[in-house]
Amino acid sequence: MTRRALQTEVIIYSSAARVWKELTDFRAYPQWNPFIRKVTGVVGEGERLKIQMHAGNRTMTFRPVILAIKPERELRWLGHLLIPGIFDGEHSFVIEPLGEGRVRLVQSETFNGLLVQFSGPLLDDTERSFNLMNLALKERVEQAS
Repeated sequence: MTRRALQTEVIIYSSAARVWKELTDFRAYPQWNPFIRKVTGVVGEGERLKIQMHAGNRTMTFRPVILAIKPERELRWLGHLLIPGIFDGEHSFVIEPLGEGRVRLVQSETFNGLLVQFSGPLLDDTERSFNLMNLALKERVEQAS
């Protein structure tokens, strides 16, 4: 089975609490998020979300299950394309306090499955979209602080 991991990060001049608040305010995503355009569902471990993502010129909808939710620290989910094993993605946001009123946001995803080896351009677009989201979140949080 083929595997590929993406990881991006950004330093945000704000508190972990403020970053967490914006990151988990799914209703506000259409206002600022260029990558994850729409999320519906409840934020809770074991809950299923419906997520509409935009990467490059592609829009995709996934229904991942939340694996971990640690307030002000981590949000992680696992999604599948069609059925498990075809194209699976474990996505995470980790907030690392750095002191002095700043945090590091690490957004990453590990992809596994039969189609991963054929998904190079899509995953390249996805990595760019991670960076765009990180910067948009940084701007939103820092302007509000």
